[in-house]
Amino acid sequence: MPACGRQVLTIIMLTIEGNIVNTNKVFRGRIEIDQNGTITKIGEPGGDADFVFGDELIFPGFIDLHVHARECADHSQDYKEDFKTAGEAAINGGVVAFCEMPNNPVPPIDDKSYEEKKKLTEKSQAEVILYAGLGPNTKPLSKKVPYKVYMGHSVGNLFFTSYEDLEKTLESYRGQNVSFHCEDPRILEEHKNESTHTARRPKEAEVSAVNFALKMIEKYNLEGKICHLSTAVGLKKVEEARQRFVNVAVEVSPHHLYNDSEILTPKNEKWMQMNPPLRERSDRLALIEGLRRGVINFLATDHAPHTKEEKEKGASGTPQLDTYGAFTTWLMKEHKFTPEEIALVCSANPANFINEFTKTPYGKVKEGFAGSLTIIDPNKKFTVTEDKLKTKCGWSPFEGVTFPGSVVMTVIKGVAYENK
Repeated sequence: MPACGRQVLTIIMLTIEGNIVNTNKVFRGRIEIDQNGTITKIGEPGGDADFVFGDELIFPGFIDLHVHARECADHSQDYKEDFKTAGEAAINGGVVAFCEMPNNPVPPIDDKSYEEKKKLTEKSQAEVILYAGLGPNTKPLSKKVPYKVYMGHSVGNLFFTSYEDLEKTLESYRGQNVSFHCEDPRILEEHKNESTHTARRPKEAEVSAVNFALKMIEKYNLEGKICHLSTAVGLKKVEEARQRFVNVAVEVSPHHLYNDSEILTPKNEKWMQMNPPLRERSDRLALIEGLRRGVINFLATDHAPHTKEEKEKGASGTPQLDTYGAFTTWLMKEHKFTPEEIALVCSANPANFINEFTKTPYGKVKEGFAGSLTIIDPNKKFTVTEDKLKTKCGWSPFEGVTFPGSVVMTVIKGVAYENK
């Protein structure tokens, strides 16, 4: 899949014919998108079309709910990513919209700082929805936005060191949309001198934090989301909470589905370091089945574009926007996910998360929805190499991996970007 970014068509109406995927069926049809970037008609195939696809799959545009684009008001992190390059990487990976995290040097924690950062997102070709930061002594913004809370130390200073302080702050956020990075700060402190990154961030840190997050979601009637779940026990805790009708959704990241701790070596461990770390094979397989069964709702990358030099020094996180779409073909080929199941976890479910924050709804190939599409060739292999990436940091944890299929086109509200 060559690097994308070449705009190939901007006209009054864009028409595309092929195999359309929604969550309930795959069917052949013709999509018409008007000059406002909205789908105006789904018709029968036939007649003239700007693009006619054969065996490719036309999905409602993929949406990534967990991205660190790194740009903020002081621009001190622009050297590794900004909203322009994050948007290019997103399109390269078939992602039409993404939610961006607030753990910046200048975090968006109030109306003024949120609006200042929002202006920066305009340079992205993909739509960007910002999380506001929820940190010690913050208060909700005056308008409805999603929030992110770091229960343990992460990049930046927007984190809590105790559950007591977190609950004091959460009292003000009753009924809000809050996503949780689940690692117990007390357990992290107890293990901070262990010899490996995995040992310093053990499973019990996630499980304890998931337990507490679920209690807070239930107690304060939050629209809760658990970010990048990595353990089978954490998954079980979520299932138990759902039986009590706790309003919680769950993300999983590609790296926790594709790799586990068995692949770690002294040579690659720095490159595969992230928070939470890679877990055991049994956890990985449980997460794959959790995604298939609908216990896990979203495939979200946790795109963290640190430079190679920063990774060598021990930075946690990996860049994954460029490979989002190709990764879905691995789920379809190796784990027998149906196209409809991919449409659910990559399009419809994340659209349900963002649609209250957008002008045009995403998540379906249907009249009145955004004319943003992800077009996948499930049989056109894609080997990940540096020259095929758009992220500014210039590397991928999947370098050398050959995925079974690739993104052949990304459409952003009627503007087509072709990957050749």
